[in-house]
Amino acid sequence: MKPRNNVSPVRPAQGRGVLSAVYTFLICFLAAFTQPVLAQEAKRLNLQEAVQLGLQNSKTLKLSQTKIEQAVSRFNQVRDEALPKGSVSYTYNHAEIPSNILQMSKEADPIYLPKRANAFLGTLSLQEVIFAGSKLKYARESTDLMTQVARLDAEKDKDEIAYHITTAYFNLYKLQQSKKVVAQNLEAINRQIKQSQRFFEQGIVTKNDVLRFQLQRSNVELTGADLETNRKIMVYNLNVLLGLPDATDLVVEELATPDGRTTSLTAYIDSALTNRTELQALTLNAKAADYNIKSIQADALPALVAAADAYHINPSGSFIPPKNGALAVGTIGLTAAWNFDRLWVNKNKLSEARIQRAQVDLTRDLTTDQLKTEVNQNYQKYLLALNRIDLLQTSIAQAEENDRSEASRYTNKVATATERIDAQTQLFQSLINLELAKADAGLAYYSLLKSTGNIIQ
Repeated sequence: MKPRNNVSPVRPAQGRGVLSAVYTFLICFLAAFTQPVLAQEAKRLNLQEAVQLGLQNSKTLKLSQTKIEQAVSRFNQVRDEALPKGSVSYTYNHAEIPSNILQMSKEADPIYLPKRANAFLGTLSLQEVIFAGSKLKYARESTDLMTQVARLDAEKDKDEIAYHITTAYFNLYKLQQSKKVVAQNLEAINRQIKQSQRFFEQGIVTKNDVLRFQLQRSNVELTGADLETNRKIMVYNLNVLLGLPDATDLVVEELATPDGRTTSLTAYIDSALTNRTELQALTLNAKAADYNIKSIQADALPALVAAADAYHINPSGSFIPPKNGALAVGTIGLTAAWNFDRLWVNKNKLSEARIQRAQVDLTRDLTTDQLKTEVNQNYQKYLLALNRIDLLQTSIAQAEENDRSEASRYTNKVATATERIDAQTQLFQSLINLELAKADAGLAYYSLLKSTGNIIQ
C-alpha cells in the first residue's frame, strides 16, 4: 500500500539522524543562552605595582591628607593673627530728657536742655601690635612644626599601608606556590595509581594497594580545595587593600628571595634612627615644647600697640547733617602695657611646660631603644628564615632520594604501598615547606625594611 500524498516513509536510520540533528541544534541553541560567562582573565601584579596601586587608592591616606590640610589651615590662622585688627561702626542714639532744666545753685542761671536729642557716631579703628614678647612668632613656629608632624604621620601611614599590602601579597604568593606543589604531587600520584593498577591487573599487588594510592590522591585534592578557598579569601582581601573591584582575580608574580646579609645590623639600626618618622616627629615635638616655654615667658613681657582711630560725630539728629553740623576727629596713639602679674601667675605654667619638654626627651630615648630592639629582632628573624631555606633544600634533596629509592623498591616488590606513600608525602610536604619558607624569608626582609623606615623605596 502506497503512502498517502506521495510522502516517503522515514526510515529508522534516517529518523535517528534527523532527531540527532534536531537534538544537537537544541543543545547548541540552549547553550548559547545558558552557558556561564567565561571567567575573566586574572590580573597579574608584581609587588611594586601592588604597593603603588594600594597607596594610590588608600582611603586612609586620603584621610591623612585632610589632616595635613587642617594643620596648614591652622598655621595660616595663626599667621592671620599678626595682621592689623580693624573695626568700623556707626551708632544712632536717641535721648529723652524729662528734667531738662539744670541749675547748679540758686544764684546760678538755669541751663535749659532740649526735651529730647538725637545723635549719630561713626567710628573707624585700626590696631597693630608692634611688640608682644614674640608670642605670635612662637605660635607661628609651633603651628608650623605641628604641620610637619602631620606630614610625618601621613608618611607613617604610608609605611603601614605598604607593609599590609606586602604581607597580603606574600600570603597570596604562599597559597599560589602551595597549589603548584599540590598540582605536581597529584600528577605524580596519578602516575603511581596507573602503575599500581597495572600491577593489580598482573596479579602482583592487591586491590588494597590501589585503594591506598587513590585515598592519598583524595587527601591531596582536599588540601588543594582548602588552598583554593583560602586563596579566594586572600584575593578578596587584597582587592580591598588595592581598591580593585571585588570580583577581580589576582595572580602575583614569583619573587626572588632577597639577600640582605651583606648589610650589617649596625647599618640597619643607623638607618632606622635616621629614617623612622616616630623619631623625626619627636624631634619636632621637642622644638614645639621649646617654643611653648618661650611663649609662656614672653607672656610676662610688656606689649606695645599702635592704634589709629577716626570719629564722625553728628549731634544734629539728622542722618545727613547740615553744613557745619558734624565733627570729624582723628587720633593716633601708642600704648605700652605690662601685665606684671604674669611674673607669678605663669610660674606653674612654666613649670608644667618644662616637665612636658623633659617627657618628650624621655619618650625619644624610650622610642630609640624600642626601635633598636625591633630592628635587631627583625634582623635575627630574617637570618633564621634564610637558614631555614638552606636546611629545607637539604631536606628536599634527601626526600627526593628517599622517594626515588622507595619508588624503585615498590616497583621491584620490595617496599609496601604504605612505604611508597610515606615517601611521596614526605617529599610533598618538604616542597611545600620550602615554598612557604621562601615567602616567609621575603616577608621577613620587608619587615626588616619597615623597621628601618625604608619599606617604600
